[in-house]
Order: sequence, then C-alpha cells, then structure tokens
Amino acid sequence: MKSVVKQSAEAQAIAILREQLLTGVIAPGARLTEMDLAASLQIARATVRQALHHLAQEGLIVLIPYTGWMVVDLTPTDAWELYTLRAAIEALAARLAAENMTDLGQKRLKDAMAALTKAARSGSLPEAAEADFALHEAIVGLAQHRRLAEQYRIVSQQVRMFIASSDALVSGAALIDQHAPIVDAILAGDGVRAAQLSEQHNVSEGEKLVAHLKAHEAAIEHDGRPA
Repeated sequence: MKSVVKQSAEAQAIAILREQLLTGVIAPGARLTEMDLAASLQIARATVRQALHHLAQEGLIVLIPYTGWMVVDLTPTDAWELYTLRAAIEALAARLAAENMTDLGQKRLKDAMAALTKAARSGSLPEAAEADFALHEAIVGLAQHRRLAEQYRIVSQQVRMFIASSDALVSGAALIDQHAPIVDAILAGDGVRAAQLSEQHNVSEGEKLVAHLKAHEAAIEHDGRPA
C-alpha cells in the first residue's frame, strides 16, 4: 500500500483508499481497521477515521455496530438499485447534453467516443472499462447540471467497485455498439432519443449483471464454489 507523503493527509488517504476499493485491491466484504490503515498509510488514526467516514458517504464502505468498518459487498438487489438509478440519472444527462450542446461540447464528446473506440479495439478490457466510464462522465458533464453530477458521482463509484469485483465486463466490440447510438443522438441534438437509448443501455446492463450475480450466488449455495 502506498504511503501518504503530501498534504493534505486526509485527501491523500481518501484518494488512495478509493482507488484500491474501485480497482478491487481491497475486496468487497473486507474488514478495515483504523490501526492497520494508519500504519500502512503512515498517518494518524484520526485522519484515517475522517477518510473512512468520507468513503462511507460515497457508499463504498459501511460502519457496522460492534464490528467496525467493512467494504460494501454488493448483492443482486444492490446491482438492480444502482443500475436503475443510474439509468434515470444518465437519461436526464443525455437529454440535457443534447439540448445544451456546443461546438466545444461536440469535440469533447467525439474525443471521448474516439478514446473508447480505441481502447475497446486494443483488446484490454480494463482500459476499455476506464474509457467507458470516461465517456459516461463526459455526457454527465455536458448536461451542465451540478446536482445531477454530484449524485452521478456517488452512483458511478459504486458501479465501478461492483464491476471491479466481478468478471462481468463486456467485450470491446459490444462497448462500441452500445455507446455509438447514444453519442450520435446527443450530437444530433435529439434529446428524447438520447435519453431513451441511455436508459435502455443502463437497464439492459443492469439486468445482465443481476443475472450474473444470481448465478454466482446459486453456484456457491450449490457446491460452495464461485461460478
């Protein structure tokens, strides 16, 4: 684990722990102790505690009475809730992005789609996943809606942690096929179609991930081994 060497220590601790949670380095369901984290990060326990409370507000960890801090372990119900909420948020974002499009916004969106296409064709699923999230973030940013962006950030980080802890990443070709129509609708200024496509995309992906998790749980119940 990296050590915190710059100020502010709390911000650095939040960034380091968030990265490890989102990339699966710290696994879902893992227990976190302030003492161990303080030693690893070489900072005071009080600073670690503040960082953990911040990450709890982002929905990445929880404080369980008489147990302590624990990384959220996402269930099929969690996946359904996250993706249906994300669908509603991103549908609004896509509509607003289409309605508020500017020349600079078009360039940003085209660049994000080009980056996704390049990453998807590279064969690296982690790179494609990062480019996927970057495209979604670009669309949300182009909506020019601060409160929507704040809510999206919380939901998106939980989704990222969920995907990192599963093997449910889609293929590169599928990523391009899923996102190109949404981008085209936004660039065309068709807010209604952009919203519909964005919602359909999120609901579809959510349904696939829920099915994946249910199959995983069923396999564990059947023979004690992951699917």
